[in-house]
Amino acid sequence: MKDQNCAYCMREENPVLLDTFGIFICELSVSDLILFKEQSHPGRCIVAYKGHISELVDLTDEERNAFFSDVAKAAKAIHAAFHPDKINYGAYGDTMQHLHFHLVPKYKDQVEWGDVFQMNPEHVKLSRLEYGVIIEKIEENLQIP
Repeated sequence: MKDQNCAYCMREENPVLLDTFGIFICELSVSDLILFKEQSHPGRCIVAYKGHISELVDLTDEERNAFFSDVAKAAKAIHAAFHPDKINYGAYGDTMQHLHFHLVPKYKDQVEWGDVFQMNPEHVKLSRLEYGVIIEKIEENLQIP
């Protein structure tokens, strides 16, 4: 069942909801991969489960394993494309109750290295072309087995 107010559920029917913070990249096995528009952490993405589920514990073992496989595939592509020193994984949901993970590449030369990343710092917004270059790099690296 879709939540009419959920940006992830309504990605196709009401793209304006997702457009406020993200850009759809592609579908994975049980998830959607989304580029987070705020790019103070180059390559930051979201992996959102396709079904409107709030809690990880509501998935079967098979669904959970497939979801984590998608998260790992996206992380591998981000590592290959941007060479971060670490990726932080954030799973929130108190404001948008749809299972999703933030994949936040961290770089030792950034101010936040060794600290928790800011959820919505709103510092770095890019042009359409710049977003396209990032998306292309991620898509190319998703093909790596």
